[in-house]
Amino acid sequence: MNLSFWEQDEWFSNVDFTIIGSGIVGLNTALTLRENHPLAKILVLERGLLPQGASTKNAGFACFGSISEVLSDLESHSEQEVIELVEKRWKGLELLRKNLGDAAIDFQQNGSYELFSKNDTLFDTCADKIDYTNSLLNPVFKNSVFSISDNKFNFKNVKEYYVFNQFEGQIDTGKMMAALLKLAQSKNIKILNNTQVRSFTDLGRSVEIELTDYSFKTNKLLIATNGFASQLLNEEVLPARAQVLITKPIKNLHIKGTFHLEEGYYYFRNINNRILFGGGRNLDFKAEETTVMQTTVLIQNKLEELLSTTILPETSFEIDHRWTGIMGVGKQKKAIVKQLSNNVYCGVRMGGMGVAIGSLIGKELGELL
Repeated sequence: MNLSFWEQDEWFSNVDFTIIGSGIVGLNTALTLRENHPLAKILVLERGLLPQGASTKNAGFACFGSISEVLSDLESHSEQEVIELVEKRWKGLELLRKNLGDAAIDFQQNGSYELFSKNDTLFDTCADKIDYTNSLLNPVFKNSVFSISDNKFNFKNVKEYYVFNQFEGQIDTGKMMAALLKLAQSKNIKILNNTQVRSFTDLGRSVEIELTDYSFKTNKLLIATNGFASQLLNEEVLPARAQVLITKPIKNLHIKGTFHLEEGYYYFRNINNRILFGGGRNLDFKAEETTVMQTTVLIQNKLEELLSTTILPETSFEIDHRWTGIMGVGKQKKAIVKQLSNNVYCGVRMGGMGVAIGSLIGKELGELL
């Protein structure tokens, strides 16, 4: 890289903190560091033109878990662990709203609905466990979270009742990320896009960071790359590709709220009179353990099929756009926030809940120092 003296001096010399990843976690880490270190030089490196993982590619669900997900988590986690998971997601959403304001992120608390396929027995299991689950989560919400709702949106090929979650909501992902970037830049946090980190070495008193064609030193390195974590770290984090599509505007679209289907592996919502619909990685988990940003015929066809048969069975629609995002998952739902060596730290594995917990994990990462 042919850097001038000015470029080297302004961006790459005497760097106190370098953060890899400019998504929700990375920028909240930077903001926390700025609060605790007002005069520090803080540099954020981002591999993409925009945050490359899921921060600008998610469906904009301000959610913390459908009832089937909570019950599924109880099969591999203790009750206390599940309560802590949900509480952390809820506190993360509250922090996101506090930091940016509801208007800036277009936050709407319209609730969420879990739908159940007609021939699925899961609804009966969930309905039987509503009182138990509400009691379990009462310490967090001081109120009942889940209730039974009838099929007021007239979806087809699903049970005649949904499970409604009164606390979940939705945001505009683009507005949220733009507001977060604006806030970071207003705090004199330097952000460099299209900057790929190849490797790093903890030298004891500093960390050397190797870019594609340049290297520099920083006092501390904080890694917030989530779905791409395995490219730099030896931690238990797998990439999980999420595929999404959105329709062209649909006249008189009556659907309001956020919706989960088939244990949350499918999810959809109304955004500006369009249906945004994503999911389907359960069709081929192994193939979706990838960082390749492209859609597949298998999953896109299934999304279109469900649009036609379940969500919009009596409404014509056209697909306007398709995209993918990369999440970071693992056997455990708990995020990894820890010190890796003298001067290197990480906050990764959001488990598909980055909108909910990203702000809080960024704060925790920034406070590790």
